[in-house]
Amino acid sequence: MLARAIAFSSLAILGAGALAAQAPPPQPPAAPARALTAEQQLASAVLPLPADMQAGATVWGYGADGRFTKLRDGTNHMVCLADNPREERFHVACYHDSLEPFMARGRELRAQGVIQPALDSIRNADITAGRIHMPPVASLFSITGQTDSYDPAANIIRAGRQLFVVYVPFATAASTGLQTTPARGIPWLMDPGSPKAHVMMTPTM
Repeated sequence: MLARAIAFSSLAILGAGALAAQAPPPQPPAAPARALTAEQQLASAVLPLPADMQAGATVWGYGADGRFTKLRDGTNHMVCLADNPREERFHVACYHDSLEPFMARGRELRAQGVIQPALDSIRNADITAGRIHMPPVASLFSITGQTDSYDPAANIIRAGRQLFVVYVPFATAASTGLQTTPARGIPWLMDPGSPKAHVMMTPTM
């Protein structure tokens, strides 16, 4: 049940096969539930990544005015998103930069007030029409916890739920040999056959 719960909770994390962190607020937060310094955002945003990938990641977060902004240019292919202070939960995520057009389009649509399932339909149409290019394979890592899960002094996310995702657009059960429903300890294929098909995995494996 744990893996199932984590997998289904990732729907909120990924949105339309992407992160909820794709959706920075269109306006600056009026009253953030919590506000981390730029240094704390940089430190926490990269936590989902393997240690040897953290220092080279590009990091996006939130400025003093609450606006979504780039905090650091990276030297590798990973992009990390800091926690959104307006969100009730604590959530950080990192993905391969080949997914950036897909993620950026999600941010753009959410800023316009587009929600599911319309957001999925629009991005799928963009991919099919060639306006968004999806890579054949790309990774995403995330950690989600409660509002007060992050300890800035120790730079750890207490009791955080980790999720590992591998995007494989248009993959199916037949093409991958993966099942398409979540089960404890088994990777599974979500949204099979769609432009945002992706393999879901958790550390409980």
